[in-house]
Amino acid sequence: MSDSPVSPPLAVRRTCLLAGAAALLGLAGCSPLRSTERAEPYGNQEWLQSGTNRIANLSLRDNLQSVRRVQNTLYRRNPREWRKSAASIDEAVQRTWDAVLKDGTLPELRGASGIDAVRLAFETGPQAYQGDRVAALVYGWTTMLKQANGNTWDQTMIDGVDAENSYRVARNFEISLWLISSKTGPDGQPLLLATEISERGRNLVADRELSKIIARLDLLAAQADEKYRRAALDFGQNWIMGVVMPLFTLVPK
Repeated sequence: MSDSPVSPPLAVRRTCLLAGAAALLGLAGCSPLRSTERAEPYGNQEWLQSGTNRIANLSLRDNLQSVRRVQNTLYRRNPREWRKSAASIDEAVQRTWDAVLKDGTLPELRGASGIDAVRLAFETGPQAYQGDRVAALVYGWTTMLKQANGNTWDQTMIDGVDAENSYRVARNFEISLWLISSKTGPDGQPLLLATEISERGRNLVADRELSKIIARLDLLAAQADEKYRRAALDFGQNWIMGVVMPLFTLVPK
């Protein structure tokens, strides 16, 4: 009996090479075949993003969509607010988001942003806020969301979610939801009408969408808390899959 090592049969080696080539080709060739209605085309900026960055950006995208839905609901139920600054709901929405996305401001907020803008929207005392309360809320919410996203609208690998910041913003949204449902004006009437329960049905858009935002922010905070602990585990898993697992493919069955 020879003591020299036995080479794997040619068929086995050929199978391994073909499997590896297929796996590499699959990365580029198979990915377009799997799609969803929410899928987006690759962008140049995306190559500078980690998986964590991508999840944070998708969460921000969905949170901003939720804010828009709440804004439209509040404007429909409180037409006096959009009439303070525009000739129509669409114009009021556009005015607000131009200020948000162009890093501008709304003059009536006097430089307030984040939670300060939210507080201003509910101010009713002797110095009652005279501007568009819904626009103030939206501006405050969106600036908080940007801050929770690493103070950017589009995270890359040099950015990240701060767990404490994301958690704090989630709590501020909870406070906002409570204020909308409980804050009243000098006449005892709700300052902003949001929830509607009538013979026509139930309108819970504001409650539902703000609750979604809170849940997404809490999940991002939990993920950010885990990132350093997971870094070591991910390194170990990648090493095993990249170094050890290929050896098992060479073992004859």
